[in-house]
Amino acid sequence: MGPVLTQLLVTSAGSRSQGLLEYGPRSARCALGRSGISPRKREGDGATPSGRLSLRKVFYRPDRLPPPLTALPLAPLQPDDGWCDDPADPLYNRPIKLPYPGRSEIMWRTDSLYDILVVLGHNDDPVVLGKGSAIFMHLAAADYAPTAGCVAVSLEDMTSILRHCGANSELVIRP
Repeated sequence: MGPVLTQLLVTSAGSRSQGLLEYGPRSARCALGRSGISPRKREGDGATPSGRLSLRKVFYRPDRLPPPLTALPLAPLQPDDGWCDDPADPLYNRPIKLPYPGRSEIMWRTDSLYDILVVLGHNDDPVVLGKGSAIFMHLAAADYAPTAGCVAVSLEDMTSILRHCGANSELVIRP
C-alpha cells in the first residue's frame, strides 16, 4: 500500500460522460453518468453528482477476485445483496437483501461492473428522497460506456486507487 491520499479529483474530459480521476501523481480514465456532472442530482437523471463524496465502504465479488488491498472498510458481496433506489421506500439509498418488494438494484451482477465497488457518500447523511441513490465508484465497461451516475474505472486503476485510500479519503467531483 502507498501513502494515503485524502483527495481524489474527478473532472470531465472530452465529453460529458468521460472523465479523468487524479489521485496523487497518477491519473486514470473514468466513465461518468450519461448526463455528465451536475450539482443538482435527482433520482434517474443519469448525472454524476458534483461535490465532495466520502468513500464509505468497498465491496468485492469473492467468487471472482481476492479482496483488494485498502485501508477502507471492506466486505464481500453476497448473491442476495441489493440497493434500494425507490424514492418512495423508507430504505431509499440503503443496502437491502433480495428479494425485496420495492424497486432495487441487484449488486451481484452477471457482468463484471460491480466486481469491486466503492459506496460513495452521496445523499446518505441524511437521505433526502429523490436526491439520488446508489452512487458508486465501480469498474468500467470495456468501452467506458456512460454510467447511470456513478464513476467507473478499469480494474487495474481501481486496485491502484484503493491502495492509496483511507478513512479520510474523498472523491471530489467537479464539472
